[in-house]
Amino acid sequence: MNEPDGDPTADFLAEVRAEETPWRTDRPADAVEDPAPEAGPGPGRARSVVRAVGEAAPYVQAGLFAAWVATSIADSADGSGQAGDFGG
Repeated sequence: MNEPDGDPTADFLAEVRAEETPWRTDRPADAVEDPAPEAGPGPGRARSVVRAVGEAAPYVQAGLFAAWVATSIADSADGSGQAGDFGG
């Protein structure tokens, strides 16, 4: 059998690998990292949090509704015919 020259996986990865971007290669090795961000969230961070909460609200409501339905079904499955046990 003929063995292929080289590693076919390495050859494939070399073909599809993106070229080095300037932002990765132009910075000298002794360059100082960016300073730490200011303490506390900025206005952009607050907006993103508010947006995330707003986008999650329908899912929270749906989850609460599903939990309510599940507990109603579980309560009615005990055979008493009442949604809760009120000692009656």
